[in-house]
Amino acid sequence: MFRNNFKIAIRNLWKNKVATIINVLGLTVGITSSLLIALFIYHELSFDAFQPNKERLARVVMEYNFEGGESRKGTFTSTKVAPVFSRTFPEVEKGIRMTDANMIVQLHKEPVMEKNFMFADSSFFDAFAYEMIEGTPATALNGPDKVVLTESMATKYFGKESAVGKTLIIGNDNTPYEVTGVIRDYPSTSQITFDFLASFSSLRSNQEETYFNANYTTYLLLRDATSLAPLQEKLHPFMEKEMKGTGVSIHFYLEPFEDVHLISPYADFTGKTSVTFLYALGGVALLIIVIVCFTYINLSTAKSIERAREVGIRKVSGAMRFQLFWQFIGESFVLCSLSVFVSFALATALLPAFNTLISKNLQFADLVTIPFILSTIVSTILVSLIAGAYPAMVLSKLQPAKVLKGIFKNTGSAKALQQSLTVFQFAISVFLIIATVVIQGQLRFIQKGKLGYDRDHVITLSVGYNTDYNLVNTLKNELKTNHNITQTARCVSSPVSIVGGYSMRLPSMPENEVIATIANPVDADYVRTAGLEIIAGTGFTEQHMEAVAVEDWDDKQFHYIINESAVKKLGFATPEEAIGQQMILNNPGTIVGVVKDFHFQSMRNSIEPLVLFTASWGNRLLVKVKGDNMAATLAFMETKWKQLLPSRPFEFTFLDQEYERLYHSEVQLAQMMNLFAGIAIMLACLGLFGLSSYMIQQRTKEISIRKVLGASIWNLFRILSINFVVLVLIAIVIASPIAYLLMTQWLDGFVYRIDLQSWIFIVAGVATILIALVTIGIHGMRAVVESPVKGLRSE
Repeated sequence: MFRNNFKIAIRNLWKNKVATIINVLGLTVGITSSLLIALFIYHELSFDAFQPNKERLARVVMEYNFEGGESRKGTFTSTKVAPVFSRTFPEVEKGIRMTDANMIVQLHKEPVMEKNFMFADSSFFDAFAYEMIEGTPATALNGPDKVVLTESMATKYFGKESAVGKTLIIGNDNTPYEVTGVIRDYPSTSQITFDFLASFSSLRSNQEETYFNANYTTYLLLRDATSLAPLQEKLHPFMEKEMKGTGVSIHFYLEPFEDVHLISPYADFTGKTSVTFLYALGGVALLIIVIVCFTYINLSTAKSIERAREVGIRKVSGAMRFQLFWQFIGESFVLCSLSVFVSFALATALLPAFNTLISKNLQFADLVTIPFILSTIVSTILVSLIAGAYPAMVLSKLQPAKVLKGIFKNTGSAKALQQSLTVFQFAISVFLIIATVVIQGQLRFIQKGKLGYDRDHVITLSVGYNTDYNLVNTLKNELKTNHNITQTARCVSSPVSIVGGYSMRLPSMPENEVIATIANPVDADYVRTAGLEIIAGTGFTEQHMEAVAVEDWDDKQFHYIINESAVKKLGFATPEEAIGQQMILNNPGTIVGVVKDFHFQSMRNSIEPLVLFTASWGNRLLVKVKGDNMAATLAFMETKWKQLLPSRPFEFTFLDQEYERLYHSEVQLAQMMNLFAGIAIMLACLGLFGLSSYMIQQRTKEISIRKVLGASIWNLFRILSINFVVLVLIAIVIASPIAYLLMTQWLDGFVYRIDLQSWIFIVAGVATILIALVTIGIHGMRAVVESPVKGLRSE
């Protein structure tokens, strides 16, 4: 019976070529899109699954505030947390301090900037997974100046020779590190990845146990998975005692390791993915599958009139209802299976482009894993049942007597379902159009809005903290001899992202009353190079720099430029009132200028108090260029760089690229919404195209009679399209409030955001109606211009 049903299914699919092509095309595009989305979601959900201790690991989050000030919270912790917690709390088996960095490594006596360099305590190997190829884990990181390489780095630096026992020259000061081990490269589904793992004691700063200078990440290996909650309860009372009388409140919170990559609001070492983003993508994939299923149901129901006589004859011949039911389900399964095979091939071909879109490196092998294939088979069966069940039930329950008399032809039993499915399809399309417009609008606002600084044609270079002050000044002056280079400045942070946490107060304030602020060490040219607007006082001068560059710390004279938010926080009535006032930012100094507030962090955050202060050190060099003949300008910069800083590699980035990285997840979401919203709309139109074709075929005689009686082409087109337009209008009414609520919730994640204006919904509605009219018009216009004689003969 199965073989017979299969043959009948193939015969019927071949007979109804138009419907088959529409269904196969729709299912193929829908399943391909869903496969790619599912592959991405599967990749993200599989993060750290290989870690044996994942249920016992926790990341420490620090919250601090000064008396009377606002709290700050993040994954920054000090060197004291891991050792103190390990000694104090029995729930903690091991503490691991970690930090990542960009480090210079000598390769064949040439400096190479390695950007995947990490420092960690020797307890790293007790907590995290590893596969040691060479070396002994117990001693690999148990002293300063030791480093473990990944297999790929061992090959890069030592070829086929054994790396253990060899020496690498690392850092600005050319420190020799002993290679103590080689491990397998970590998989891409890890929140902790590195090429070099050096001992934390190599930083030397780990000798000072202090709760301040919080610049590191701390993980705790707990005794068991149930220890997190009891430990969390002990932390607050413990820290109250530790910080008593200091004027500072510090508390720690524990994040389960398995929550870090998707759920935590704080980034991990590889760049986290929001679980909301996965929900959104999963929702889009589901909507796409729903659209293609509804298209199949609509077309199959519309074709039921043509299949009715066949069903009647088969029933008279003795076919049972369940046999007919499974025959039509079989047709659905054949279509879905064919589409799945084509989709796998298409997904494989599109995978490189999809990787570029999502900035990942998904592999074809991920498509052919047993879990993925099994889930695909199950999904194929479900889609076959969902898409084929209703048409199968409708056709299998037809009464032969009525069908053979033609009564079924005149009934409207499936009309309500067809209209409901069409409304639902276009409601999805309207929602996706609105969401896409809103997301793109917010991105344009972010990218084109006034930030308060100039990010165009600014190049950033890494000069290193320890590079001599005078040498950097010489480099700056040499670069400015090129007419295409207008400004240069040394700093710690570019204006795109300033995160250094400090405290400030006026001398008139009590010593234990301080205000939390963000601060950035800069030189005299920073304000001009960044394009900041001075609204009171002056910028820094060379005299200010000379006053802070002296070697004797007691003779250093600091000067400060603050922003408008800092002016208000310090209690000054106007920016002018702050000029010349003394202020203490760790060190006493004088306020010489006030800059207009600018966005030195993401627009998700409100503008906080900011202090720029004079410093003779800083690891970054900003270079403002005209933008003319960029290749020659960069070549000139590289020549000067190699002359003056031969020990450092010449590597540069553009400031606007740094800015774009702040909104990487939003850009990804916008790109994916553009792509899959377009696919969803195309699939909805495909379904409408097929449905309108059948509906118009059934009204051929009516159209011909109306033409004979004098109806105009416009009137005929209006009659054919009015029902579909009404359905689209209902879809707009349903989708608009849902889109408004969800997009408002998404925009609430930004402090600075666009408003949801009515024109967005009007444009989405008008666009959807036009799309529907064009789709219907392809068949409708052909029907209304045909000779009425031909239409009357067709029946």
